[in-house]
Amino acid sequence: MSTEKLREAYPVRFRHVHFPLHPETPPRGKLLAELFAEGDIEPARRRMAGLMAEAGLEYGIRTHTYNSRLAQELASWAVDQEAGESIHLLLYRTYFVDCANIAELDVLLAAAEAAGLDRQQARRVLLEREYQAAVDADWDRSRNLGITGVPTFYHDGLVVVGCQPFPILERFVLHLLAKRGA
Repeated sequence: MSTEKLREAYPVRFRHVHFPLHPETPPRGKLLAELFAEGDIEPARRRMAGLMAEAGLEYGIRTHTYNSRLAQELASWAVDQEAGESIHLLLYRTYFVDCANIAELDVLLAAAEAAGLDRQQARRVLLEREYQAAVDADWDRSRNLGITGVPTFYHDGLVVVGCQPFPILERFVLHLLAKRGA
């Protein structure tokens, strides 16, 4: 995966800032065909599958989009926990490969457990919405920066949007390092 290769090759750190991607989506989900004006999702699906393959990521055949709000709250909590960084890849897999509904509590708790996180603590965090304010702040930050898609790589006003192959992200990092004088 491109981001892992970057971490191995360069002194980079990633901070996940959550973004409101289709926040109006109901918890039960929405057919992907409803997101496209003419209902033809095949061109978008092929494009996305190609981008994911180029980035070295698996990609399933999804029929629905799901509300990611609770998944973002789980991820916001998880990064503060030991071994919590792995939650991002697990949530990606759950949503984009397994095509599961990441708005469902049991799906999120299974991801938390797979990441080595305490299931009962994750349940409490989600039910009590302890990280709601943190995700709200991320959404505000994303809007203020003009972010319109995920993933977005941002630093010092420079932006790379979308799932990108390693050479593109490497150029971004090298430019930032040169700018910093490293």
